[in-house]
Amino acid sequence: MITDETIPQSTLPRTPRFVSRLTRDTLAMILAGGRGERLKHLTMWRAKPAVPFGGKFRIIDFPLSNCINSGIRRIGVLTQYKSHSLIRHIHKGWGFLRGEFGEFVEVFPASQRVETSWYAGTSDAVYQNLDLIRLQNPRYVLVLAGDHVYKMDYGPMLAHHVEKGADLTVACQNVPLDEARGFGVMTVDKDDNIIAFQEKPADPKPVPGRRDVALASMGVYVFNVDFLYEQVIKDADSPTSSHDFGKDLIPSGIRDHRMVAYPFVDVQDGKQPYWRDVGTVDAFWLANMELIGITPPLNLYDREWPIWTYQEQLPPAKFIFDDEGRRGMAVDSMVSGGCIISGALLRRSLLFSDVKLNSYSRLVDSVVLPEVDIGRNCRISKAVIDKGCIIPEGTVIGEDPEEDNRRFYVTERGVVLVTPEMLGQTIHQFR
Repeated sequence: MITDETIPQSTLPRTPRFVSRLTRDTLAMILAGGRGERLKHLTMWRAKPAVPFGGKFRIIDFPLSNCINSGIRRIGVLTQYKSHSLIRHIHKGWGFLRGEFGEFVEVFPASQRVETSWYAGTSDAVYQNLDLIRLQNPRYVLVLAGDHVYKMDYGPMLAHHVEKGADLTVACQNVPLDEARGFGVMTVDKDDNIIAFQEKPADPKPVPGRRDVALASMGVYVFNVDFLYEQVIKDADSPTSSHDFGKDLIPSGIRDHRMVAYPFVDVQDGKQPYWRDVGTVDAFWLANMELIGITPPLNLYDREWPIWTYQEQLPPAKFIFDDEGRRGMAVDSMVSGGCIISGALLRRSLLFSDVKLNSYSRLVDSVVLPEVDIGRNCRISKAVIDKGCIIPEGTVIGEDPEEDNRRFYVTERGVVLVTPEMLGQTIHQFR
């Protein structure tokens, strides 16, 4: 009997049917338990993958949509930190797969099945769910970060993994050298074999022949399932390990196992596709601002690769009043359902659902999350307004750095983050 393993790797056909066989035999595990501390107050009450993005989505929707669009329909979402809103979103928006066909998006919460501790790291998160992986009996396990924004077909990466005869494949992109300190940085040989890997190095090593970029892990991994079992169990038994893929599992296995890189590039033009780690307030603000451009780098209107999500049934956005000085108007902006722009000006901004912008107010270069009410005569610029804020009449944000620093959180690039707590408004109560 001829199987994939007995076919010479160089002769494996890269056909849609071949790729579909690989995706069918793949279980995806999305690591969505991270706190996302660099997003500051945006993750005070929610996990980073649950943070709203792009007017109507949440960050978790992007890796989930990538899986569905790639033909991977067995997906576990590993949750931990303040996961209620994330779990609720998954239950409402991702319950459309057919269980009788073996399809699912299921939440795998940290439940201390193995130890008495929560997930200690990425490797430990997978280790604590080995029983659930074994129940599915996959050939390949696709492990994904749940907090990046990108569109990616995982099928070609799986084909690359099989063709290379790899035990582990890591998706990678070039990133600016000064940003590489926040990523896992690898060195590869001419055949894409990983020969060195450092997690968040203080002094990243640039790509050979370049001084300005380093080769960074995207947090997208393909494992042969037996190799995964072996390595995470070995890592769990190590008393000196921090139980993390990048810090421990990959560096310790490079010498004795076949680990390869998968360059994430466009096969037509050789350019790097869109991929963003929106891990800081500045990066979050900028990535949202990019979406309102004439030709944004991330096309949310792509019918061939839709981004799926849960959204409430809301009325269309409404713009009212046409008086001089009191005209409901939006320019170079994105406005979601349920919003009412009442005699106010919106310029180069993005509004999530159910935002009210009242008369004589002006909003510029800002991102406003759902259910925000901005009072009359407000002037707001270069801000991120968190969900549920009620902005009092006459509030000025983004014009006086000293005052903004006193009341709100201001980033290095001058983006002002405003939350209900900063305004003295209590949403989350414990007493």
